[in-house]
Amino acid sequence: MFLSNLDARRLFLHRHDLAEPPTGPASGPALADLVDRLGFVQVDSINTVERAHHMILWSRRHSYKPAALHHLIEQDRTLWEHWTHDAAILPTALHGHWHHRFASDAIRLRANWANWFRPGYEALFETILARIQAEGPVTTADVGGQEPRGSGGWWDWHPSKTALEWLWRTGQLAITRREGFRKVYDLTERVIPQVHRAPIGDRAQMIDWACTSALDRLGFADPSELRAFWQLITPQEAKLWAQAALMQGQIARVEIEGADGRRKPSLARPDVLQAAAEAPEPPSKRLRILSPFDPALRDRDRAEFLFGFHYRIEVFVPEPKRKYGYYVFPVLEGSRLIGRLDAKALRGQSTLHLRAFWPEAGVTLTAARLQRLDAELDRLATFAGCDRVERADGWQRGTLA
Repeated sequence: MFLSNLDARRLFLHRHDLAEPPTGPASGPALADLVDRLGFVQVDSINTVERAHHMILWSRRHSYKPAALHHLIEQDRTLWEHWTHDAAILPTALHGHWHHRFASDAIRLRANWANWFRPGYEALFETILARIQAEGPVTTADVGGQEPRGSGGWWDWHPSKTALEWLWRTGQLAITRREGFRKVYDLTERVIPQVHRAPIGDRAQMIDWACTSALDRLGFADPSELRAFWQLITPQEAKLWAQAALMQGQIARVEIEGADGRRKPSLARPDVLQAAAEAPEPPSKRLRILSPFDPALRDRDRAEFLFGFHYRIEVFVPEPKRKYGYYVFPVLEGSRLIGRLDAKALRGQSTLHLRAFWPEAGVTLTAARLQRLDAELDRLATFAGCDRVERADGWQRGTLA
């Protein structure tokens, strides 16, 4: 089977809910269903315009308000926070599959003794659990005290911070809410409803679920992409699953055409051609400003292959060496990624400041396209709590102000 680049992009965007207009309800069960459709929503602390998890949902539902997500996590408990390739918000119904991750992380992190089990650290685990049991939820500030640290580095946490993260990563604690962006930890049984706490299946069943659910959300994938989606299984487990699923006729081989005409072998459901043909055409009369951590862009290599869009975050690149900007937002038009923009919410001035816009090669900034960009920037400003958009001189040419 062969899937043209246009059909592959349409199917991929449809599976990521980017092929339909960003309208409709964005709270309660409708919002929970959206997160389930995506699989997860990555959490990130950078608040240049709005944090990544909120922008991801806003890009798909312009009626979205952050309070709706907080309610599902903190009150309804239909969503919870844990780890995929990074910290993420997930459907609580998946918690039973994460028992396998809790067990594997306990082994993997224990092997990294230098970071997680420095002398005296492990003794705190039971102490902190007992305190939370008796006194309720805590933050790192509540338990940190004046404990000595190591000699530096990102992992140079105080012992209680290390203990809280260990207990969270291994499933003994859960995040009950965030205060600002600070995690508030509580016992898992007080956060995750009992119906979702029991383990789901053995490891073989989990592998089958992880691969099939990833494939259904991606539309097509090779074993490495299946493994990377949830980050729950090993490369070998994904490879063996694919071999067995091919033999049983559950999946089929398909060649995917890239943006440059290259073909890449992949795997898909046997009805992938029909699914691609039935996928809606993404609306081209409206632009979308995406988070750098959008699920459709999480796999940078896949995005470059499908869209010809090379994207890297330059947050940790020294400013003089940046090609674009500190935190640049990709811009989607129909089934094309047409450029990227550097914008920042200046909340003290109630202003969304557009510093620069860089169109992709071959993209002309026509009057109609600029009008669509202006309209989307106005919508983004409203979402960020700003009253107006301020454009730097020369922004249309992609030059910095």
